[in-house]
Amino acid sequence: MNILSVENLSKTLRDEPLFENATFGLDEGGKAGIVGRNGTGKSTLLKVIAGYTVPDEGTVSARNGLNTVYLGQQVEFGPDATVRSFLYESDSPLIRTIREYEEAVEAGHESTHLLERIQDGDLWGIERSYYGYLGSLGADIGPERTMASLSGGEAKKAAVARALALRPELLLLDEPTNHLDIRSIEFLEDWISSTAAAVIIVTHDRHILTRCCSVIWELDRRRIYAHPGSFTSYLERREERYRMDEKEMQRILTILRREREWLLHGPKARTGKDKNRKDRIREMEDSLHKVREDSQKAFSSTYRRLGKKVLELDSVSKAYGGRQLFSPFTYSFKAGEHIGLIGDNGSGKSTFLNIITGNVESDTGMVDKGVNTFFGYYDQNASKLPDGKTVGEYAEELGSIVRLSGSEEVSSSRFLELFGFPVSMQRTPIGLLSGGERRRLYLITRLVQNPNFIILDEPTNDLDIETMENLEQYISSFQGTVIISSHDRTFLDMTTDMLLVIEDGAIRLFPGTYSDWKEARDASPVQAAEKKEKRAERKEREKKGLTFREEREKAQLEEEISILEAEIKELEASFAIVGSTELGTLKERTELYQAKTKLLEEKSERWFELEEKASS
Repeated sequence: MNILSVENLSKTLRDEPLFENATFGLDEGGKAGIVGRNGTGKSTLLKVIAGYTVPDEGTVSARNGLNTVYLGQQVEFGPDATVRSFLYESDSPLIRTIREYEEAVEAGHESTHLLERIQDGDLWGIERSYYGYLGSLGADIGPERTMASLSGGEAKKAAVARALALRPELLLLDEPTNHLDIRSIEFLEDWISSTAAAVIIVTHDRHILTRCCSVIWELDRRRIYAHPGSFTSYLERREERYRMDEKEMQRILTILRREREWLLHGPKARTGKDKNRKDRIREMEDSLHKVREDSQKAFSSTYRRLGKKVLELDSVSKAYGGRQLFSPFTYSFKAGEHIGLIGDNGSGKSTFLNIITGNVESDTGMVDKGVNTFFGYYDQNASKLPDGKTVGEYAEELGSIVRLSGSEEVSSSRFLELFGFPVSMQRTPIGLLSGGERRRLYLITRLVQNPNFIILDEPTNDLDIETMENLEQYISSFQGTVIISSHDRTFLDMTTDMLLVIEDGAIRLFPGTYSDWKEARDASPVQAAEKKEKRAERKEREKKGLTFREEREKAQLEEEISILEAEIKELEASFAIVGSTELGTLKERTELYQAKTKLLEEKSERWFELEEKASS
């Protein structure tokens, strides 16, 4: 059943058409991925579908009453927002119903109609789901923490948890994996693949696109191409289109050679027919430029030779605020090693990279860099770019000539084009670039200096898939040493062959790719042995019946459950009394009701465990 129809959609920003006459639809439960180069309008398209941006032409029609939830790239919240109040800042109709009810109560006009809608829809359960999703995403943050105090990763987890808790029937996600750790991304991926909701996702995470999406919508040259099937099928079709582009470029070149000859040697008289011919020549030249842009290939650069000593770490460790990030770690890096760095948000990955580069001092140990070692360090913030200069001016500072692999040399302007900065954009002040454009430019500045030790901290955030593919080819052919901290699993598999894993306050070396590590983690012999031992212990306890302590615990639980049931029943009765404040305000009673209900569930579950054991 179709739940979303888009017909003849067009949108222009800053006098530049993004897409024109786009027509597509989505069925109930469908999963669509939106891909395309940076600046093609992916986020704008998602906002138009969500209703936050008005199209220039065309219509977006959704099924009547469809609960649509939109998660943008930026996490926005009020100045005094807490983790709990952030949930209620949502513009979801479900949350609006709760807010309207609370406002009515505060004004002394409690609405029975609104209360019935809340109770019938179990809307009080949204907050419980919100906290549950926060836990599943690995966010150990209390409800009264201010949003402003959270790290970027924690704030993103709160935004994702809110989006999932709002019970979407159509979920719109714009780069949801940015700033999340791998564990959180895996949870989100599992949720998308198993949910009955329809999902439209703008993402560069090829693992999610491959596993979750049944159709790919590609934005390219103002058009939207629908590719039914997997992401792999889309890649095959894209390559075929590129081959057709190459043929088209050769055809245009042949015609242009003939037409330019006509311009040089044709008649001096200029009739209207001649003018039309010249206009067609200009159109072909523009078309040729566009095809050349779209068919640009990846590159690799030269690099400085490494000495015998590359980098040695001797018992380096770091702690913050009394918490040990990682205990003393010793390692000697070698030329040609391509190492991935993984760990949960807050585990100390960026700190470790900053210790290596000398930006942060370790608490213990020593960092010894080789004489010939030259870092190319790409940090997460791209903070070293001068906002007042244009892209072209900054490129000129790096050098007018850039040497690629072999004997090929290109101008800095041409090098920028290779990474998606056409000549027209090179006149743009850096301060006006989007986040993705800044990061792409910053990436270029790290690579063109010919480093022999590349350190990349989350380089894939905001990069489009084609730029990532270029970067993968660059790193794969790079003969120096590489360390990459990334949450992009496909990128790690394509660029690294060993891992440093930060977990439980220690750094461990794993000799293999991310996929190898995940397989080993999920099928760990140690974990299997622990589970087997726990099962054996549980069976042994079950054979023996209840211990004296368990008998006493069971009796106490029965008394506590009886009291909780009576208190919950009293609270439920108070909700039906308009303006009742005997047991506290509506907000206080609601919070108390939720807390006691959760406690009752926990105690009842434990009682059933003991009862089952006693009767076995």
